[in-house]
Amino acid sequence: MAEHPAYPVGLRLTGRRVVVLGGGQVAQRRLPALIAAGADIRLVSPEATPSVEAMADAGEIAWERRAYAEGDLADAWYALIATSDTEANAAASAEAERHRVWCVRSDDADRATAWTPATGHSEGVTVAVLTTNARGRDPRHTAAIRDAVVEGLRDGTLVAPHHRTRTAGVALVGGGPGDPDLITVRGRRLLAEADVVIADRLGPRDLLAELPPHVEVIDAAKIPYGRFMAQEAINNALIEHARQGKAVVRLKGGDPFVFGRGMEEAQALAEAGIPCTVVPGISSSVSVPGAAGIPVTHRGVAHEFTVVSGHVAPDDERSLVDWPSLAKLTGTLVILMGVDKIGKIAETLVAHGKSPETPVALVQEGTTAAQRRVDATLATVAETVVAREVRPPAVIVVGEVVGVGPHGAA
Repeated sequence: MAEHPAYPVGLRLTGRRVVVLGGGQVAQRRLPALIAAGADIRLVSPEATPSVEAMADAGEIAWERRAYAEGDLADAWYALIATSDTEANAAASAEAERHRVWCVRSDDADRATAWTPATGHSEGVTVAVLTTNARGRDPRHTAAIRDAVVEGLRDGTLVAPHHRTRTAGVALVGGGPGDPDLITVRGRRLLAEADVVIADRLGPRDLLAELPPHVEVIDAAKIPYGRFMAQEAINNALIEHARQGKAVVRLKGGDPFVFGRGMEEAQALAEAGIPCTVVPGISSSVSVPGAAGIPVTHRGVAHEFTVVSGHVAPDDERSLVDWPSLAKLTGTLVILMGVDKIGKIAETLVAHGKSPETPVALVQEGTTAAQRRVDATLATVAETVVAREVRPPAVIVVGEVVGVGPHGAA
């Protein structure tokens, strides 16, 4: 008899009995989806992995601690057979056939009446990939296809522009520290759906080159502001484009709310009645040191890290940073936007008790192809910045963790 391809279908299992035979790794992988589907799950197995046992303890499944017995599938709508006992699997499969219960067998796909597809999810869409026949099944191949489809849906590259689920409003998107691969999946998808992108200089610039030609890209630094302050002009631009019915992305470096003035923009949008979505980003305060081989915390070295802005000098009356208190901390100090003020910062920290020999690392253009690391101490950092021509953007790390990682000065 010619072999026919499987017929794909979605099972609605809410409140319906599903029997799982075997509590090993196969069950551990499949149970979460069955639980999420709302199935009434009965697990039959003498033993179970700790993860499966935890599901039973939480009341997500009913576990009968015994081997399979005839009659276990009588009331089932769907069965997953995944024990290590071949004879029990065959007997359970035969029972499923008699009761017309769709049955998956982990040990013998040829004798199963159903196959589990490789599945993935993206924004309310479930992707399920099946091979055409049992003998040609290659789980790695189907998983690779699933991953490619899901990634395309998530970053917006798979959906035609006129089918994109774009929504008028503004998304404040954290672009991460610079490497375009470090933006979140949601951030990349919103970029793909945008009509207008207003970008910061420190945003991941390579992502802008991927945008379709119809997308209007605006450099935030070049928005004319006349009688307005620059930030107010940016706020007005966001509001104006959103009121035209456009999907607007405000692409910011790092995270929108870490020295990014994201809340000012969110407040302005709220006052104007403009829908606003905030997409967090990977902050350069931890990712850039990590990319340079520096952990901001490390067992036995630092149990804390503090992130401060260095754009205002310690002796400036506008400064909100308590530098004397920071000098007394034993953990790690991460300074953003502080390259041109690092001399005064180091001097202040030393004056209030920090050792002049405290290690300092400056990581310039972190996570990008141009990344470089320059090491110094609080005593030498001012002259090192000048001698090594360190330029913004750079993240400065002060503390013993500088010497922990495997990478030395660059």
